[in-house]
Amino acid sequence: MHDELVDHLTRSTPLSRGEALRVVQDVLAYFDETTEDYVRRRHRELQAQGLVNATIFERIEADLKYRAVAPPELTLRQLRRIVYG
Repeated sequence: MHDELVDHLTRSTPLSRGEALRVVQDVLAYFDETTEDYVRRRHRELQAQGLVNATIFERIEADLKYRAVAPPELTLRQLRRIVYG
């Protein structure tokens, strides 16, 4: 699916093609997380570290500004409107 990226990784790193493919798939799965899923997961993780909600929500708010999250799902009509206005 992402052959150009896998090829680039095999040329620029000591990774084999299979390893590079697994890395790409793992990274894509990580960033495929929705905003809602990310917030819930981070809340659980930070709560497990003993942080209180006020601190947790401030940290999540700050983190979201720098996190690449999956875009909302778009209908075919929305996609067409992006292209054709």
